[in-house]
Parts: sequence; C-alpha cells; structure tokens
Amino acid sequence: MSTNTLANVDVKPELVRTLHIIYALHALGLVLGAFGAASVIGSFLFGWPSIIAVIVSYIYRGDARGTWLESHFSWAIRTFWYALVWAVIVGVLGALLAIVVIGFGIWIVGMFLLGIWAIYRVARGWMNLNSRQAMPQ
Repeated sequence: MSTNTLANVDVKPELVRTLHIIYALHALGLVLGAFGAASVIGSFLFGWPSIIAVIVSYIYRGDARGTWLESHFSWAIRTFWYALVWAVIVGVLGALLAIVVIGFGIWIVGMFLLGIWAIYRVARGWMNLNSRQAMPQ
C-alpha cells in the first residue's frame, strides 16, 4: 500500500491521541536532559518519559497495523533503539580512545550530535503526525 493510500485509511482517534502522548513523552525526555543535570541523550534513553513511550508504542503498534499510524509507532520505537545502539558505540569508542585524550572529544561531540538527531526524529515524527503523513520506512 502506498503512503497516500495509507493516509486515507480511517484510523481510531484514540491511536492518534496515543501517538501525541508518545511524542510528548519523548520530547519531555529530551527537554529534561537539556535543562537538567543529565545529558540530552542520557535523559532520552534512561529517563522514565521515553521508556514509557517505547513501552506504549509496543503495546499499541498492533492496533495500528495497516494504517499510516503504524509507521509512527515503528518510528518512535526505532528512534529509541537506534539512539541506544549509537550511544553505546560512541561511549565505547570514546572510552577506548580516552587513553590518547581524543576519546573525550569524540564522546562529547558524538553525544551532542546524537542528541540533535533524537530531537530531529521526535520533531519530524510529531509534525508528520499532525499532517496525517506516514513516516518513511
């Protein structure tokens, strides 16, 4: 089914509301990191808002199967897991290279860029949801 066809499929309003809550929880996780003691990506990955958002995404994704909303649930789930994988890679690489001092710079720049990427993913997903557009797979 094409994206345009999926956008025309009737969806349950409660699923749209659920996705707004999921994006709001992810955004809250990012904001808490930006204005709190944790890093943006650290708060996103290990703070309760994003963890709740991922769990809710898994719970409701099946209810959206065959609609354009399914792509949003998958987008929210992938954003979390991709961020976690890249945070581990940057953390390990930074730790290994800390011996030669360059690792600290890699860690700081890597986590900063990962935070920007997470902000982009949440913002893009939320804007597409408001426009009733599916997310790219």
